Amino acid sequence: MMLFSRVRGLPVLAPGGADRLGTVRALTVDAVSGTVTHVRVRRGRWRGEMVLALDAVEAVGPDGLVARPPAGPPEAPPHRDLLGSRVLTECGEERGTVLDAAFDPADGRIEAVLTTFGEVPADRLLGLGDHALVIRAGRAHHL
Repeated sequence: MMLFSRVRGLPVLAPGGADRLGTVRALTVDAVSGTVTHVRVRRGRWRGEMVLALDAVEAVGPDGLVARPPAGPPEAPPHRDLLGSRVLTECGEERGTVLDAAFDPADGRIEAVLTTFGEVPADRLLGLGDHALVIRAGRAHHL
């Protein structure tokens, strides 16, 4: 398992390590399926951002990611940051703020979301929008 906070800022290298593609800016999440779908890569101050589908990532480790650069323009869903999002139940009750999330880098499956109220299992995620992460009502597991 890896934490979102540990992946942000890591270098992204092309296979063979010859070319540095950039650094990880963020991970895009599909909250309904509970998975990371894309990696947002900052290419440099003037070069903008590259979006990589998770299946283009060949390896993830504490020192960086190895990924195949996209062949063409990516078809990526809109990005909303999970980290720092408000957490609301489907009934509109406040459940804190997202501090971090644990995921499996091999398949992108989110294991848990860590909030200011405790840990929320991935099977309680309902959606992630501009306003908040929405979860099924229930108690968070306190840390």
